[in-house]
Amino acid sequence: MQGQWVELRPAGTGDAPAFRAALGTPEVARWWRWPDMEKEVAAQRGPDEDILAVTVGGEVAGMIQWYEETEPEYHHAGMDLFLHPAWHGRGLGTDTVRTMARWLIGERGHHRLVIDPDARNEQAIRCYERVGFRRVGLLRKYWLDHTTGEWSDGLLLDLLAEELTGPGR
Repeated sequence: MQGQWVELRPAGTGDAPAFRAALGTPEVARWWRWPDMEKEVAAQRGPDEDILAVTVGGEVAGMIQWYEETEPEYHHAGMDLFLHPAWHGRGLGTDTVRTMARWLIGERGHHRLVIDPDARNEQAIRCYERVGFRRVGLLRKYWLDHTTGEWSDGLLLDLLAEELTGPGR
């Protein structure tokens, strides 16, 4: 999948060192704990979920994963991502989310997407809102914060297909 600046491609075991490097930074480690990363990247993913490498000029900048609920009554998709802090502040997160959203809507036929960051992760929330995601509600004591051992709130955001903003809508 080609975005304005990023390319999303299926992740492979060769991407694990770049993912591990990002996960080892305080900015990413604050929000992400992925103990089985190598195992999950190496595993054959199902038809309703996948892990993709986010690349810029062929260099791995981060990861995005998606999943979908395939029950017709609840049909929707969700995503989650991280970028190495060396790539922050360039609009790449927004481009990554927009590219994934465009694909999930256009190719997978979803009318609604969700994302649920930690409610304190203001940088991520601003990124999602730039793409068109809207705040739906607070998920109380949703995440076990591995840095403090305390439960913290998540913020549920969703995006309807017609709300997707930006280039390549």
